[in-house]
Amino acid sequence: MLLRSVLAEVAEGVRSAPEAELRDLIRKAGLPMPLFNPRLYLPNGVFIACPDAWWPEAGVAVEVDSKRWHFSPDDWERTMDRHDRMGQYAIVTLHFTPHKLRSEQALVIARLKNAYISGIARPRLDIKATPAGG
Repeated sequence: MLLRSVLAEVAEGVRSAPEAELRDLIRKAGLPMPLFNPRLYLPNGVFIACPDAWWPEAGVAVEVDSKRWHFSPDDWERTMDRHDRMGQYAIVTLHFTPHKLRSEQALVIARLKNAYISGIARPRLDIKATPAGG
């Protein structure tokens, strides 16, 4: 059973335990499943970013930002640059730590739902997504 679960996560583009926890919370929230780790592009082919999760219909991205992967000054600068690239194209980006995914699940679910609902209420962004591995 565990192997099947892990294989399903990998097939969906989930790349880490915290991303799997995010996936579980999205499912618990009753939201449509986003794309995991897609590459986002402008219509002219310019690369924007590769967020951990992406709802194309809502223009909402989710990033799981852990100290482990974002702690050094260079890593932090790259993370901030990626967030700025998404923001300049009106992508709403939520940021959660792995700790918050585990300790404040109701808050995370509420924020995911609010962002998704707000996102689908606006015109769809003209952003192309290539699925993970694609």
